[in-house]
Amino acid sequence: MQKSIKRNIFVAATYAAVLLLGLLLGQNYAEEQGNNQKTTFSSLSSRGNSDKLQYLIQLISENYVDNISIDTVQDEAIEHVVSRLDPFSTFLRPKEVLAKHQTLEGSFDGIGVEYFRLKDTLLVVGLVSGGPAEKSGMRIGDRILKIGNKDLASGKVTETEIDRLIRGKKGSAVLISIQRNGQELHTPLKVIRDQVNVSSLDASYMIAPKTAYIKIRRFGHKTADEFKQSLIDLRKSGAQDLILDLRNNGGGFVHTAIDLAGQFFKEKRLLMYTEGANELRRDYYSEKAGEFGEGRVIVLINESTASASEILSGALQDLDRATIVGRRSYGKGLVQEQFDFSDGSAVNLTVARYYTPLGRCIQRKYTRANFDVAKYMTGFDLWTLDTEYSQKEMFTTSKGKLVFGGGGILPDVNIPIDTNETSAKYREIFHSNAIEEFVYDRFTRHLPAYSIENFISGYHLPASEFDLFIHYLNTQKNIAVTAREAENLHDLIQSDIEALVGRYYFGREAYYKIKNRKDKFIEIGLKTLGYQVPKA
Repeated sequence: MQKSIKRNIFVAATYAAVLLLGLLLGQNYAEEQGNNQKTTFSSLSSRGNSDKLQYLIQLISENYVDNISIDTVQDEAIEHVVSRLDPFSTFLRPKEVLAKHQTLEGSFDGIGVEYFRLKDTLLVVGLVSGGPAEKSGMRIGDRILKIGNKDLASGKVTETEIDRLIRGKKGSAVLISIQRNGQELHTPLKVIRDQVNVSSLDASYMIAPKTAYIKIRRFGHKTADEFKQSLIDLRKSGAQDLILDLRNNGGGFVHTAIDLAGQFFKEKRLLMYTEGANELRRDYYSEKAGEFGEGRVIVLINESTASASEILSGALQDLDRATIVGRRSYGKGLVQEQFDFSDGSAVNLTVARYYTPLGRCIQRKYTRANFDVAKYMTGFDLWTLDTEYSQKEMFTTSKGKLVFGGGGILPDVNIPIDTNETSAKYREIFHSNAIEEFVYDRFTRHLPAYSIENFISGYHLPASEFDLFIHYLNTQKNIAVTAREAENLHDLIQSDIEALVGRYYFGREAYYKIKNRKDKFIEIGLKTLGYQVPKA
């Protein structure tokens, strides 16, 4: 009987979702690639069977045997219907919409602190420069004991609750109790929440004579302006060539990727176009002479380079403007637009495919995987992406270089996967937070006797500290590491620890400066530009 009831609710909810999606498509929406508003979709409420579907919702609401939340049923029904379309169309609840918006905007209302949970306190490991926390007198290395009246010593406070306690309306105050150098401050710090801006550029510096390095974390609203200003500053420092790092960049706003691509051309060029069953072809061009219209460009990509990152990489590859170095990218060639509901939830709906200047669609093939009855009843579908690379779609650039469509961006210079990076043991260590716990417990007690320049160029983890870390894994984290595994993973773990120590003392950019010392992608990128790279 219970299974029958669940089935009836599910079927009714699915029909309700069809109606809701029809109503949804009748609304104005904001395009992912801009702020154009469209009103060409007609609401399904004007069509034949819509009264029947509306009546069904009313029947459930007024006559069903149990009290159920119609809002919940509708949300789950929408999620089910959207999940059957493709892997990238998604239903977002209000909190998820807000989180996505804040991430891509690069700003939120809060105090501007980055912390790591260490034992029964929150260790402050980063502060936004000029942010509310820094203005209140908070320092890196402080341990947060209480937020407002909430004591953190129990260790039972969840990350979600901590986030709720720290963030809040701009102008509101929060009292934070601090332990510094082993002693609790007599008076809690009063922090006035404000808008906090976080750059989408992780690093921007001169990595070699006449060569700049920029790493972009995501494509947000402000990324294009931040990138342009970085190019201007790096040009003043003598940059003639550029290494652009898009590894692990999952994308963001399409229009931002177009703006960035335009910075590499002196004249108007077609950078991409989109097309779909309900979308006419739309071309996107560079608008004016970019800040880096001359000079060699290396773009670093990997298997987690996706979406807007692939738009940028594909344009520069097709137009012979950059050498792509790394591994085949993720292969997301679909464009989503956000359709908003009045309650703050939204659907990100795939509306078109995008194509590179030569006409490549880099979307990997995807199929719905087999799923069991329980998953079917809950309305969730599983998708699998084709891992094979098809070279059937071949294109030739103006300089005679072959490029391929049908599944991601294939690099011009391929870097094989490092088996140590992908080993199960390294993944176990990495995801256990053991490196962070070890570093923050041992290396944060005293200021380093280095300047940032000397630290980056000269600091190397002592062999005794590496041995202590392996001992820590075996005895305190219950992660068994053999002598052979320790030897194989030595360079990776050493680099991770050194970079994390540098980030703690000198900031995010220091982390990448240190990691890049032993980075295979960087080494090959520099060699491609003609540098003789010494072994680290």
